Amino acid sequence: MHTRTHYSAWNLFAAGADQDDWAPAWRDARPKKRYDVIIIGGGGQGLATAYYLAKNHGITNVAVIEKGWIGGGNTGRNTTIIRSNYLYPESARLYDFSVRLYEGLSRELNYNIMFSQRGMITLAHSRHDLDLQARWANAMQSNRVDAEMLSAKEVRELEPRLNFSASARFPILGGLIQKRAGSARHDAVAWGYARGASALGVDIVQGCAATGFDIQDGVVKAVHTELGTIHADKVAICVAGHSSRIAQWAGLRLPVTSYALQAMVTEPVKPVLERVTLSPSLGAYWSQSDKGEIVMGGALDHFPSYAQRGSFAITQQVVAATVEMFPSLGRLRLMRQWAGIVDVVQDSSPIIGPTPVTGLYLNCGWGTGGFKGIPVGGWTLAHQLATDRTHELAQPFQLGRFSSGRFIDEAAAAGIAH
Repeated sequence: MHTRTHYSAWNLFAAGADQDDWAPAWRDARPKKRYDVIIIGGGGQGLATAYYLAKNHGITNVAVIEKGWIGGGNTGRNTTIIRSNYLYPESARLYDFSVRLYEGLSRELNYNIMFSQRGMITLAHSRHDLDLQARWANAMQSNRVDAEMLSAKEVRELEPRLNFSASARFPILGGLIQKRAGSARHDAVAWGYARGASALGVDIVQGCAATGFDIQDGVVKAVHTELGTIHADKVAICVAGHSSRIAQWAGLRLPVTSYALQAMVTEPVKPVLERVTLSPSLGAYWSQSDKGEIVMGGALDHFPSYAQRGSFAITQQVVAATVEMFPSLGRLRLMRQWAGIVDVVQDSSPIIGPTPVTGLYLNCGWGTGGFKGIPVGGWTLAHQLATDRTHELAQPFQLGRFSSGRFIDEAAAAGIAH
């Protein structure tokens, strides 16, 4: 098989790069004619699925095909928050399993993903907020997920730069903290899984856009790509906001709407924010990167879109919220802004499992929470592909729930889109 040396997510498209003295992170392969499994999508979810297929189940005749470059979609266009502060038992089990995998992932992959468990504070600005958060904390603790209520004094001790002025428009009455929450390095997660999967024999094929399926008598037989037709026994779709478009090739209409979710960063400064901080009332959240940038995010642009930019209205909303909650940051310059295309379903919970087309599987519907769900999404889908049985963690998240009405509606529990 012809291979090219790969050094970073960009070098496939960087002409003339001269880095021959660098050790390759993974094999950049050309596709074979047939695989046991083809995974469409080279983001975190697809790469994790490939890694766990090989690691947990010994299935290595696997190809991950990506139309661009590894981690160039939503995995590289988010704010990298990792948490499991969910209300319902099904969601709590799913996301806390993912947090536990993240906690050991650097060791598992022998690749530093820079997971910083700095904790996440959700602010309460009213008695109503406090009542909701008390219910939320009780549910988390009942689900064996760490959660603590904070007084206003305790919030101030943890994040003194918040606006505690007596004239503040949004007074801070307290909050909820999950201490095991935090953030990781987005490209390190993608590259770590890519390197791990490649080392186990998985083919990673970049610059290979899928264009259609070969389906015979209700069974998927092959994937048509720009590099030719590739046959496989099973095919998994792991393409986030583009899931509905690719599923249409198989005659499927998914309950997925694609929206832009944007974020932005300021110029770097010395450490000023210790934790991830969220204000549901303002529709914004903040953290500080290892480079010192203040990372800011907010709500969805509530119109369907595949444009990776977001609207000025949301930018304005997030910046206004930042100045309100952190007055001392008001003079920082905004340096970059971006958006990912997220796949939102009615109950704000993922879809992991088979479709009505035999041999065709889905990992989608994560909406604004796909990054924190990367390990568990890959783990559970790999189990399904390898054993033809649904993993117990993924059982509540099947496509059939949209027919039965057995939703797991986490929109309120999640607090904000991130």
